[in-house]
Amino acid sequence: MYKTISVEKSLKPKQYTKKIILGSSSVYRYELLQRLQIPFEVSVPDINESPLFDETPRETACRLAETKARAVAVIFPDALIIGADQVVTLDNVQLGKPLNYVNAINQLHLMRGKEVIFHTALSLFSSQSGRMQSQLITSLVKFRELSDRQIENYLVKEQPYHCAGSMKSEGLGIALIEHIVSNDPNALVGLPLIALVKMLANEGLEIV
Repeated sequence: MYKTISVEKSLKPKQYTKKIILGSSSVYRYELLQRLQIPFEVSVPDINESPLFDETPRETACRLAETKARAVAVIFPDALIIGADQVVTLDNVQLGKPLNYVNAINQLHLMRGKEVIFHTALSLFSSQSGRMQSQLITSLVKFRELSDRQIENYLVKEQPYHCAGSMKSEGLGIALIEHIVSNDPNALVGLPLIALVKMLANEGLEIV
């Protein structure tokens, strides 16, 4: 006769000895980072996000992600600082945040039926050791052939005026897309979690 023995294990929450700071004002990055179920604080970096002369979109994204992390590190001298930035390009022309309805209409009219590249840069800076880890994730997004009415309906419902390229993929913006090619689906929203987990592990912080 076999006897079944039930063993209950008490799992204690992980203790993180290093403070983690998200250097961003983006509510979307905040929500993404919450998925990792780690304690973190938010600090908004005050930097000039304008691209430099003769700087490629990839270079702009990487520079700004690192600059944001270093700016926050001044306030937190013993922490791991997360910086991120995203630059959207169509036919090598950079598309920023529309900020209003008219600009968003113009952007989406340009993008319909075309492939748009989202360059998302991630940096993790240890303000204690001075170590900077950075990675760029590129997402190729093909937009559907949208009608004027579809674009207008989307903007009225979603109002993505603070999203680069007027596209909020975590919301109704997914209905605008024909297909996505990316190594990290979170990169399109603004924070590549797959890359971030690896970076944190390099700093001795295992998520699971």
